[in-house]
Amino acid sequence: MKKVLYVPLDDRPCNLDDVVVQARAAGIQVITPDAEDVKNRLDTEADAEGNTLLDTHSPVFGDTDRIRRFIQKHILAVDGFIISSDMLAYGGLIGSRRFRTSGGGTYPDYDPETTGLLDVIREIKQTCPHKPVYVLDTIMRLATTVFVEGLTQSAYDEARAFAQQPRAAASEFEAILDGYDIKPDGTHFGTPVHFDKEQYYNARRHKFKSNYYILDQLVRSGAIDFLAIGVDDSYTQGVQSNEIDFLEAYVDQHLNGHDGQNPDRVILLPDADGLGHSLMGRMALHLHRCGFKPRYSVRYFGPDGSTIVNPYEYMSVHDNIRYHVDMIGGRFVDSGPCDIEIVAITGADKAIEAGSHIAGNADQQLPTIAIDFVGGGAANETVTQALLDDAATGMLLGYSGWNTAGNKIGLALGMAQSRYAFLITERRPYALGDAANAHGSLLFKRFLKDYYYKKLTIAEVRTYSRAHSLYENVPYADQNMLLFNSPEDYEVLVKLLRDRMQENTKALAERKAFQACASRAIRQIKRSGSWICSAYAGASLAYDNPAFIWGRAFEITLGPSVTLE
Repeated sequence: MKKVLYVPLDDRPCNLDDVVVQARAAGIQVITPDAEDVKNRLDTEADAEGNTLLDTHSPVFGDTDRIRRFIQKHILAVDGFIISSDMLAYGGLIGSRRFRTSGGGTYPDYDPETTGLLDVIREIKQTCPHKPVYVLDTIMRLATTVFVEGLTQSAYDEARAFAQQPRAAASEFEAILDGYDIKPDGTHFGTPVHFDKEQYYNARRHKFKSNYYILDQLVRSGAIDFLAIGVDDSYTQGVQSNEIDFLEAYVDQHLNGHDGQNPDRVILLPDADGLGHSLMGRMALHLHRCGFKPRYSVRYFGPDGSTIVNPYEYMSVHDNIRYHVDMIGGRFVDSGPCDIEIVAITGADKAIEAGSHIAGNADQQLPTIAIDFVGGGAANETVTQALLDDAATGMLLGYSGWNTAGNKIGLALGMAQSRYAFLITERRPYALGDAANAHGSLLFKRFLKDYYYKKLTIAEVRTYSRAHSLYENVPYADQNMLLFNSPEDYEVLVKLLRDRMQENTKALAERKAFQACASRAIRQIKRSGSWICSAYAGASLAYDNPAFIWGRAFEITLGPSVTLE
């Protein structure tokens, strides 16, 4: 079994647990740092007077030095590397956007501690030049992080609106760093009420220098084989625009890119929490030595993706799909034969038609991915019901209905690419069986979480949490329930979660998509292209498995176990 060293963006399940299961479904063992070393948490302490919250503080970030030593220790023991630069250099995604009193020194010597951490990537290539090294990096998002180092929901809302405002165009690196506060007419922005704009700009300056360092010093020198740059929480204009344009121009001018992209070296697009999935898909294709780029096509059921731009992104859904296909190591085709079809559901009124089309693909043995773009941050009810009413849904190679368009695409395409690479190359019966169970479990989880939790159960959690807030000035207690609900109420919330997810697991297992002895999943794709399938045999969820990993309602740990025969 191939081994991949994986340093995640943070320890949320979408970035860690799910990627590990995805890899298992592709016959790959993932080696990760100790859980404490990648642990991220929102503020863990609160100051209050009576029922009035005054401040929050003491978040938790990853241990960058221990992560560096973890990488160095395992260089010789693994077959490939997927490393989050945010975790390696900043202790995680929220650490990479911490406010700063200084934006660092002059590039490239802006921060020897940060560049020293990043340079461990160079050490990998020097030690094992033939092992693939993939890195995921992010451009700092528009908004602040709620309840990290005292920043409130008001600061988040104000910062996002503030950062969306157009800036004066700048193409030179130093001009971008100096121009964050300059409007197109040359004047400066006013002073925000809820956050310090200079500390915010310093955070941007430091992170943008790291973005540039990774491209200029590591990718260009060959220390990184492939770089995925995700723009986390973006907009069609604003403070990120000059940064995006600069990095895309660099790719074109120095890395043989076109339109800011190079499918063999660097892809830049709106996403963050789907990057781990995408790079694991690319890694599986490389390690299984498939020797080609699978062809992907997309069919829309609803409005064409070229007409849709997600509120948190700067790129159309269609372009985001195309560039994600490049990121995972595939090849997008507009017409003609394809190896995998993406069924993009963009209109709820087309859900039944989409389900029928997926069933037709299964009859023709055409591997398929389904993505629900209708539901916004959670799966849409109409779309979900249509999919779960058809047994062919259990044969999907990838699916997602969670969060932004970029997240949905990254999760679903990465999941499908790694699975496909395994299905067409693996022949050992025991390996095929273990991987089939892992894939079935991950596909089942996507529906269990994206719909049954994110659409249904989370509403109950939020209602109870908000109704039992400890503080009159905290209306959204569910954003940090460990701080804003009493220990007794938190226990009630955990029990509510676990009871509901037991009910939801049973309900999902009885749907046609996953029904025991009736629904099937692809076990192997033979050289002729024909499928060998396994029947779903059952699904279970340990009662104490679901938990609020960050103490907030937005995400939960969830590890259902599905078996296939």
